[in-house]
Amino acid sequence: MSYKSFFSFFIFIAIFSCKSEHKFIINAPKKIQTNKELTISVSEKNNQPIDSVQFYIDDKKIKSDANTAALKINDYKLGKHVVTAIVFYENKTKKVTEPVYFLADSPPEIYTYKIINTYPHDKGAYTQGLEYLNGFLYEGTGKKGSSSIRKVDLKTGKVLQQKDLDAQYFGEGITIFNNKLYQLTWQAGIGFVYDLNTFEQEKTFNYTKSREGWGLTHNGEKLIKTDGTEYIWFLNPETLVEESYIEVYTNERKVEKLNELEFVNGLIYANIWQQNTILIVNPNNGKVEGVANLTSLKTIIEKEQKLDDADEVLNGIAFDKENNRLFVTGKHWSKLYEIELIKK
Repeated sequence: MSYKSFFSFFIFIAIFSCKSEHKFIINAPKKIQTNKELTISVSEKNNQPIDSVQFYIDDKKIKSDANTAALKINDYKLGKHVVTAIVFYENKTKKVTEPVYFLADSPPEIYTYKIINTYPHDKGAYTQGLEYLNGFLYEGTGKKGSSSIRKVDLKTGKVLQQKDLDAQYFGEGITIFNNKLYQLTWQAGIGFVYDLNTFEQEKTFNYTKSREGWGLTHNGEKLIKTDGTEYIWFLNPETLVEESYIEVYTNERKVEKLNELEFVNGLIYANIWQQNTILIVNPNNGKVEGVANLTSLKTIIEKEQKLDDADEVLNGIAFDKENNRLFVTGKHWSKLYEIELIKK
């Protein structure tokens, strides 16, 4: 074969290969608010013909029209979703996928606060979790070598009962459910279940899907857990397995480092690590419904005591459901506050 013939043959093969190799592209927004209609389509990079396309959202088939689809997404959870397209062409099929992030349909309401009452609090407590039940506070504290669970007198701040964790564990969030006290550890991948009255440990459980242990609460049916990401996990109270989750988003972005939790009147209240903020989160879809900036509360406590570390911030939320009282404190704070959130 001559050089020219070989070169022509090579060009023919290259052109044929280019034409025969299809590259399909899903055209969809990277982020979209759930009050808008999601429109998706498929195109071929080299304008090769497409017979038809079948679209899916998170493996659920949606109605398609040729190579396009339009979908109302107001009932979807926020966060990451996967668009899949099965493309039919030249008696062949090809699967392509693309992530799309659903955002809240509106910005969060902004809240301020007023102090209703002030109570003493053990400033030696590195507060990780806080609960209120039958007139008493229950507190989980952290750091290796000083982690504990405690029963505390609300009015005096006196520790009435305490159980220390083994020094290898860094204690995290707590909650009380069905007369049991549940406690997380940070990076050990293990949680503890105690008898509420005696503080005797009854069993342990392992995290199966969530990354770490941060905050803990419950909604009367499921335990609710954070792991330092934008995820909030819902655990079966019997098996303690993470069965589902929501992702927490505003109308602009995801919110990470979710920490201490409390379930208040059907909504999840959440601290953000190293911030003096409470988020109010819709447990059904992950929308941030409200934001309460409590930075000035830390300023008040700093006038009374010296806070040595940057992480000695707001980190404790408890709710007295019967009397509709909300309590907050912070790591090593000498005061615990009953506050009322007020919409601006």
